[in-house]
Amino acid sequence: MVVGDRKMAVFDDTQHWEGKLLLYEHQIHWENNLPVPQKADAEQVTIEQDEPLKRECLHFLDCIANGQRPVTDGSEGLQVLKVLNVAQSSLNKGGRQLPFSASPDLKRRDSSVHDTAVVDDNAEIGGGTKIWHFSHILSGSKIGDNCNIGQNVVIGPEVPIGNNCKIQNNVSVFKGVTLEDGVFCGPSMVFTNIYNPRAEIRKMDQVRPTRVKHGATLGANCTIICGITIGRYAFVGAGAVVNQNVLDHALVVGNPFRQIGWACQCGERLPDDLECLVCDRTYEKSNEGLKEKIK
Repeated sequence: MVVGDRKMAVFDDTQHWEGKLLLYEHQIHWENNLPVPQKADAEQVTIEQDEPLKRECLHFLDCIANGQRPVTDGSEGLQVLKVLNVAQSSLNKGGRQLPFSASPDLKRRDSSVHDTAVVDDNAEIGGGTKIWHFSHILSGSKIGDNCNIGQNVVIGPEVPIGNNCKIQNNVSVFKGVTLEDGVFCGPSMVFTNIYNPRAEIRKMDQVRPTRVKHGATLGANCTIICGITIGRYAFVGAGAVVNQNVLDHALVVGNPFRQIGWACQCGERLPDDLECLVCDRTYEKSNEGLKEKIK
């Protein structure tokens, strides 16, 4: 029996073929967390008479012979198990509604989402991306390829994240924040999207966009105030509070933040001559901060 808010479908395999699947158009009333239907007359659903198990086996053999994808493949089976698991969990908790999305359409098959994580409908997950325990990807967000999203991370709604990003545990990436490719967000670092929030006043129409450019590192427990840009390969030290734009390759620390030097693309602090002692890259100053010299 499948009960909706306007109809109920009843499948009874003990009935003759014409009465196996019936639809009832009716009203549903809930009493003690149980659906109580006021049934209308049954509507017969016409189904071609055949042996279901035989058809399944023939379809399976045909897929093997012709290299076709089955109508219900392993991914579909996984979605069914997820539905049953959430339904059982809801039943165990007295019928409480639980967050769930069974749609696999916007998640690449080679990505990995932990069973405790929630990915909303219309959220896109790139290939090779891993999403770990208790994280939540909200609707409209788009995560690129080969990202690593740690535990208890919230992303969205409508947040774009590039390829090869790493977001450590306990980070929230709010609407208005954009992460380009290769951004590192350390554990428990903080983004804001409203400059002067109040709990009793809704201010989502005052969201200030924040952009973190390619390759930047945001250290553990740092705070990025909304409305600014973090430059390419900039390095924000742990615990820093950043309320102004940061130049490309700038190394900043403190509260309020101050620049104490420059960082190489490989993450090492650059000496005064701007030639990295680890990877041999050489830089020169520009209006945006540093740019690499072409040797």
